[in-house]
Amino acid sequence: MTLRRKILSVVSMLLVLTVACMAFALSYNSSCTAAEPLPEGTERMKAVVFRCYGSPEVLKVEDIARPAAGDNQVLVRVHAAAVNPVDWHGMRGSPYIMRLSSGLGAPKDTRIGVDFAGTVVAVGSSVTRFKPGDEVFGGRDGALAEYVTVRENGAIVLKPANVTFAQAAAVGVAGITALQGLRDKGHLQPGQKVLINGASGGVGTFSVQVAKSLGAEVTGVCSTRNVDLVRSLGADRVIDYTREDFAQSEERYDLILDNVGNRSLTELRRALKPDGTLVIVGAAKGDWIAPLANALKAVILSHFVDQKLGMFIAQFNQPDLELLANLMREGKVTPVVDRSYTLNETAAAMAYLEEGRARGKVVVSLESQSLSQRD
Repeated sequence: MTLRRKILSVVSMLLVLTVACMAFALSYNSSCTAAEPLPEGTERMKAVVFRCYGSPEVLKVEDIARPAAGDNQVLVRVHAAAVNPVDWHGMRGSPYIMRLSSGLGAPKDTRIGVDFAGTVVAVGSSVTRFKPGDEVFGGRDGALAEYVTVRENGAIVLKPANVTFAQAAAVGVAGITALQGLRDKGHLQPGQKVLINGASGGVGTFSVQVAKSLGAEVTGVCSTRNVDLVRSLGADRVIDYTREDFAQSEERYDLILDNVGNRSLTELRRALKPDGTLVIVGAAKGDWIAPLANALKAVILSHFVDQKLGMFIAQFNQPDLELLANLMREGKVTPVVDRSYTLNETAAAMAYLEEGRARGKVVVSLESQSLSQRD
């Protein structure tokens, strides 16, 4: 064996060993740890935490320190919060690549939840926009808790009087994703044809309504049991995917918003106009490459075709939350809540969400009277 071959052999083995070690480090789940005792006299609140990666059973309700409003912050008593796919991705640490930032073996941040709605109970000394008693909604890490603090100019706005706390809590991630995906990433214009794949889910139910508010001609794709729901949201046409395949139809769309990740990039492109736009929001389940496969292919292929293809991740901001609040006030957007659970039932709420069959949003109620609904 020549020296060059020996060197290549050693380098190859080192690469294989490195990849194997990295794969083990990324996929390794540490055991759940116990909560550290709180100091005597600490003001407490109930919150959902997860001290290890895993199934919904890792979610526990614990006593943790209650936050206080800083100078530019608002303290909100949470009446309702929502669960989102981003929460169960974080709970499971999947896809594994996300653990490079969220924590190897166990999560760095043990809090969970983003969407909330509630009542302001205290404000910081420099806060002028909000006052105690205001009913608000928005987004904040660790929202599955009795209290959250939010910066005055952060993701928080006044709740419209014509929606409930549960409905307002459903808005955050899903509403912002629908709005920004259609308007900013999809550049949707009045009169254009848009197809919403997964029109009955959390993002989907908002997407149908937001697209109509932007003046689009909307086609929603859903299962048989959700056809009436999607039609009631304003869709001009509803495709029951158990009876019709939109990818095999002659119809072509200016924009496709894919909330599901259940179709190949080739199939999605076939339903687009030659200069159409594909915005990928949802992803297939999987621990490694599967959730990112379509998005990665789209980003690469978009450089070689006229169609605009890409993935999209929403960003909270106050102006867009205010826009959604106004749409709700005007009756142009009505949040759809499938089920509501108590804080102690958060694990069950997450398990239901993971099934992928929720109609609209799944909410966790922190009010005294449970709003739990069951089929």
